[in-house]
Amino acid sequence: MDVELVLLALLGVAVGAYGTVIGAGGGFVLVPLLLIIYPDYPPERVTAISLAVIWANASSGSIAYARQRRIDYVTGFIFVAASIPGVIGGALLVHLVTERLFSLLFGLLLLGVVVVLLRRPAMVVREPLRGRGVLVRTLRGPEGATYRYGFRVWQGALLSLGIGFASSLFGIGGGIIHVPAMILLFHIPITIAVATSHMVLAFMAGGGTVIHLANGTLSGEALRQAVAIGAGAVVGAQVGAAISHRVSGRAVLGLLSIALVGLAARLLLRGIFDI
Repeated sequence: MDVELVLLALLGVAVGAYGTVIGAGGGFVLVPLLLIIYPDYPPERVTAISLAVIWANASSGSIAYARQRRIDYVTGFIFVAASIPGVIGGALLVHLVTERLFSLLFGLLLLGVVVVLLRRPAMVVREPLRGRGVLVRTLRGPEGATYRYGFRVWQGALLSLGIGFASSLFGIGGGIIHVPAMILLFHIPITIAVATSHMVLAFMAGGGTVIHLANGTLSGEALRQAVAIGAGAVVGAQVGAAISHRVSGRAVLGLLSIALVGLAARLLLRGIFDI
């Protein structure tokens, strides 16, 4: 038995469970870990592995969330369609980014993620927007709860385009940005935002993975590693979806933020000083 693959599978379980709980896919944790575990890997290989894992994780988690009736499919598919050009562009341009620049940019992105995590507030129920270009949604969720909210379609599409590019470039999936934006900007209830974001992630990451498979970036050893981590992530996603409605995320997010600051510092040192 290959010990490395077993350990990678266990890593996938942890990343998959946590990523599903917060609807973020886990790529923002996995990418910096891969950069440290495999310091000689070029950015495009790390990104390719991460996107494949996110696809496995998000697909598994989405199935669980669909059973719980927490996904807004209309909103989700609007976001998916808008993200397609960004996903393609990010997957193609990652080959042009040097290893040091990638580390530097990703370190800065992680610091931004920490700010988002610490500032993410509880959901405040508001009357849905009305007017031209506003999509109003009414969903009957789990346990008989009814949710009603609205958002401007062009804003959601523009946001998804940018997130699609960043997620494909950095291999993070984009949920860590999408979920807070859906809550803060569009006032989508958190239980719906997390599940819908997970479905969007499955399509975003799947598109990027197909591109990396087609151009040969995800092949050989990298593909074996992606399969090992992805297998663990599938199991972790089911665990995360099962416990997501029972977990108070503030303490977990605080601990994660500390870890992310450490990872960001390591990547910034690598990017600036090549150490």
